[in-house]
Amino acid sequence: MRHLQTLRYIEKIARTGSLRSAAEELGITPSALNRRILAIEEELGVEIFERLPSGLRPNIAGEILLDHIRQQLADMERVKSRIADLSGMRAGHVNIATTRESALYFLPELIRRHMREFPAVTFGVNLMERGEAEQSLADLTNDIAIVFEPMHQHDLQAVYTGAQQMYCVMAHDHPLASRERLRIYECTDYPLLLPARPEGIRTILDTAAARVGIRLAPALESNSLDMLRLMSRESDALSFSLAINLRPTLAGDGLAAVPMDPASVPPGTLVAGHLRTRALPVAAARFLESVVKELARRYG
Repeated sequence: MRHLQTLRYIEKIARTGSLRSAAEELGITPSALNRRILAIEEELGVEIFERLPSGLRPNIAGEILLDHIRQQLADMERVKSRIADLSGMRAGHVNIATTRESALYFLPELIRRHMREFPAVTFGVNLMERGEAEQSLADLTNDIAIVFEPMHQHDLQAVYTGAQQMYCVMAHDHPLASRERLRIYECTDYPLLLPARPEGIRTILDTAAARVGIRLAPALESNSLDMLRLMSRESDALSFSLAINLRPTLAGDGLAAVPMDPASVPPGTLVAGHLRTRALPVAAARFLESVVKELARRYG
């Protein structure tokens, strides 16, 4: 579909904000890419990019064109996926927006399984902050989103909504490791390793602490959940994890996980879904169905 190639060029420039960076990613020269853009602007009779010292930015006309381009590209992916499905190829590409909680163990396992069954399907996994993941569905950057504690649900068509138990992670010989459950105030006697705001885990922990009149003072904040977990291994510091993010080989890493008492730290909500107004391509719809079935099997 050659007529879509120039549309992809424009979308790439808008996404990178740089003619040179876009050209490098597209594998063409900046001068050739610039000629394509000038030709489009001449055809439209209006400029579509502001030329700034820092790079290129779509103007109002450019934003209108970009909305059309993204719809066109998404529709073409849906058509290609449906045609491939009819032909038995079962091909397509699936872009997934996710927050950190499901990216480490749940998604890789499910994608590997799906690729074995449908080897012609390719994937893009985009790690995003809360709020960003849902919003990326609206501009068609991603097909589906798997988000813990979503912030923007108006345009999100949730096909799975389920509770996620919170766990406290610590060294296997920690004084709290033998406990059956923990309350939030019992954790404050030890150094706390907490996700940076606005992570869903941090939001839930801060809210639980505020309910009993305490304020969590982390010894370390990070948006790397793996780093926080590993920092607990050889110290008395505590980190926190959801059930979906508990490492299968936790004991082999010298760690223990104790569930937080739901009366003290209520479970959070994990949501999987797509843009409410969009009919997903076959490949994305099939993978989302697999996500929902696996989440329901594991967590009800």
